[in-house]
Amino acid sequence: MFLLCMYQWRMTHTTPPPADADAGVEELRELREQPTDPQAQQEIIDSIEEVYFSSDSFDMVQYELEKLPPDLNLLELEEYRDKLKRQQAAVSKRVADLILEKQPSYVKELERVTSLQTNLQLAAVICTNARRQLHSAKEGFTEASLGLLANQRRRQLLTGLLKSLRTIKTLQRTDVRLSEMLEEEDYPGAIQLCLECQKAASTFKHYNCISELNSKLQDTLEQIEEQLDVALSKTCKHFDVSHYTKVQLAYKLLGKTQTAMDQLHMHFTQAIHNTVFQVVLGYVELCAGNADTKFQKMPYKDLCTHITTDSYIPCLTDLCKALWEVMLSYHLTMQWHDEHYKEEETTPGADDSNTEGSDESNVGRSYVKKKLEHGLTRIWQDVQLKVKAYLLGTDVSNFKYDDFIVVLDVISRLMQVGEEFCGSKSEVLQESIKRQSVNYFKNYHRTRLEELRMFLENETWELCPVKSNFSIAQLHEFRFMGQCRSPSVSPSRQPESTELVELCLFEQYLQGGNPFEMQIDNKEEETEDVLASNGYESDELEKSVYQDYDSDSDVPEELKQDYVDEQTGDAPVKSVSRETLRSRKRSDYNLNRANAPILTNTTLNVIRLVGKYMQMMNILKPIAFDVIHCVSQLFDYYLYAVYTFFGRNDMYESSGLGLISSRLRTTLSRIQESLIDMVSPHASPEERKEKVPSPHLSQLVILTSSDTLYGLAERVVATESLVFLAEQFEFLQPHLDTTMPSAKKPFLQQFYSQTVSTASELRKPIYWIVAAKAIDYEQMLLLMAGVKWDIKEIMSQHNVYVDVLLKEFEKFNQRLGDVSRIVRIPLPVSNVLWEHCIRLANRTLVEGYANVKKCSNEGRALMQLDFQQFLMKLEKLTDLRPIPDKEFVETYIKAYYLTENDMEQFIKNHREYSMKQLTNLVNVCLGSHINKKARQKLLAAIDDIDRPKR
Repeated sequence: MFLLCMYQWRMTHTTPPPADADAGVEELRELREQPTDPQAQQEIIDSIEEVYFSSDSFDMVQYELEKLPPDLNLLELEEYRDKLKRQQAAVSKRVADLILEKQPSYVKELERVTSLQTNLQLAAVICTNARRQLHSAKEGFTEASLGLLANQRRRQLLTGLLKSLRTIKTLQRTDVRLSEMLEEEDYPGAIQLCLECQKAASTFKHYNCISELNSKLQDTLEQIEEQLDVALSKTCKHFDVSHYTKVQLAYKLLGKTQTAMDQLHMHFTQAIHNTVFQVVLGYVELCAGNADTKFQKMPYKDLCTHITTDSYIPCLTDLCKALWEVMLSYHLTMQWHDEHYKEEETTPGADDSNTEGSDESNVGRSYVKKKLEHGLTRIWQDVQLKVKAYLLGTDVSNFKYDDFIVVLDVISRLMQVGEEFCGSKSEVLQESIKRQSVNYFKNYHRTRLEELRMFLENETWELCPVKSNFSIAQLHEFRFMGQCRSPSVSPSRQPESTELVELCLFEQYLQGGNPFEMQIDNKEEETEDVLASNGYESDELEKSVYQDYDSDSDVPEELKQDYVDEQTGDAPVKSVSRETLRSRKRSDYNLNRANAPILTNTTLNVIRLVGKYMQMMNILKPIAFDVIHCVSQLFDYYLYAVYTFFGRNDMYESSGLGLISSRLRTTLSRIQESLIDMVSPHASPEERKEKVPSPHLSQLVILTSSDTLYGLAERVVATESLVFLAEQFEFLQPHLDTTMPSAKKPFLQQFYSQTVSTASELRKPIYWIVAAKAIDYEQMLLLMAGVKWDIKEIMSQHNVYVDVLLKEFEKFNQRLGDVSRIVRIPLPVSNVLWEHCIRLANRTLVEGYANVKKCSNEGRALMQLDFQQFLMKLEKLTDLRPIPDKEFVETYIKAYYLTENDMEQFIKNHREYSMKQLTNLVNVCLGSHINKKARQKLLAAIDDIDRPKR
């Protein structure tokens, strides 16, 4: 269609061909008009070279000329020309056919073009009229109306601009208000205002002046955060609820709650360091007395080494007070968050729809809670390390006891704070105070042992007058036991103290005060009233004392009994009437205080020392075993000294009375090996450092005078003071057992069973020496040797030696009464003395009978008469029942009548008799009812018994 149109257009617009071309045209028309076969015609078109269809700019003439060969052949040229003509005729024919085919469409399109041209001319006319009319309207109406609209729009723009300028002016003046709010510590308001200003500034950021204001607001916000951080740090020392609430709300507005918690813990750590450093620095500079600034640059650990002994305790107290304030602030911080979160959980909020915001809030709460809980241990660890550096910075081994107890008390209270603060066992503090305590206690104990040795060597063993109701609980050193479970606390006061103990320290001092306030005034008010006055000024006073004896309600149960069995703890079986006891008490009272304990100044000092040791042990449990071990050494040394002074004698073994039990012997050997410095050349200096030289009895104590019964008064005071000391140890055993570690309790049990319980066993060897010298047993042997025993008649009168022996006992009884005027002799002591004397007398009788060369049946009857007379008179002198070794004498006398077989069995069964006594028995019986052969047999049996002993 397009080719056809173009062809027609060219035909209509091109100029007519020249005349010389008419021949060619005609020729072409002839060719077109020739009828052709369509197939042949198509073949001709297909034979046209492709190059002719390549582009419109193709120059066919040039192309054909270039194809001509160098040598031209006319025939060939004519043939080729005819070919081209046929091809041209075929193409022209095809074109003409296409034009004729599209002729109707061409005509139709041409009509449309003509119609369009007409319409365009009409539109031009309309536009011309419209322009003319618009020009008229513009001049008459539009210019005035649009001017009004333009002015209104300009007014609106200027109004908006004025509002913007006023806002900008307000923004520029905001820094003044922000400064005022910061001074008022209204941090939430300041942050809220600053954030609103930033939001407004972002609205007007297209103004040049706003960019500078925006950066200024950002600087102001950073400044607010810095001041907020300072405000947060203030809560570490002095927590204020309203202040902390403002700070937390401000951080919440900033969206930095978690960051605030991180900063808070950093501030607490810094507060601990700054606090302890400032406290210690203040004391160091105060003691240095100059303004040298070198201390301010010292590390804290080195600074602690410059604390003087005098300022150590005040500085430690102030240090703990300051740390308490920090921990209390942290405790209140946690309490604030717990209460705040509980309020948020109980308050119904409109955030149910905002699930995402609620989840973020829960995550923030969980983070804060975990951070605070973790911070407890971290802060307490920092506190422990700071106090540890202070404790180990000074050598406290030379401190006074009371001062060191104050140190222990302060640290014990601090560990109690730590346990309530975070449930910690304060291992760091325990280890450091244990190191200092062991170091101090070793030095202190060594000094006390030396003092004890000096006291013992200067002790004259005179009675220390104490009240009849004396108890160790009355001593100042044992007041600490009353704080735990004292029977002396009145019922009205006890519940108050119990309720006070149950209160947590943080609750107790929440409103004010400090658990480390020193209670010094109370110590000055505490007084002791344990010593009795030296005599009485009137009979009324004496009478009142008698009445006290009748009323024993205030006397401990163990002091009401005159004698307690050391093995069973029971009173003796023999009963004594009340009148007898009262008369005995009054009689003893005229001599000395009947019911008062027997003890010396040294005993009292040892008891006080034990109280001090227990005080230290009660405050510091980790060194309980070391303290109890040292307490046992005090008792060991006192026991060993009493034995060395009054009980050591070589005659024990020869007596055959078994005065020293195997348990007591083992105990004494152990004490000598472990505690007594025997100046062994093989002992190392370290071993000798742990030992004490053996004490020596004071030269003022005379134990060789018969007038004083060989120092019986001193022996009674020494021995009974040891027994009293053992009773006090028994009283303290439950308390010691509760503080002793479980692994070490066998040591405590062994100490009580092997050492403390043996104190009363020393009575036998100590009083035996008095009994052995108080009566002249040798004189009795000489008198018995002069008696004729081979008599033929039964005598009715006893021998003289019996009267002499009884007079010796009467004399002993009288001298015993003389001693009792100096010191009260308790019933157990009196019994032991009488038992020893009677045993020795009975054994002397047996020895005297064993010295007899010849004896008849009548002589044996006389022996029985003498012994019965002795027993009858002796029972009037003493209340001791049964008479000791009574059977020992009677059995020996009656053995004279035994037959040969019975005598042999007697020898085997009664090994308590000596070889000499058994041999004499056999020899005396020879000739009466035993022959020589039987004698040899019996002597051989005696030799067999004696052989294992050799």
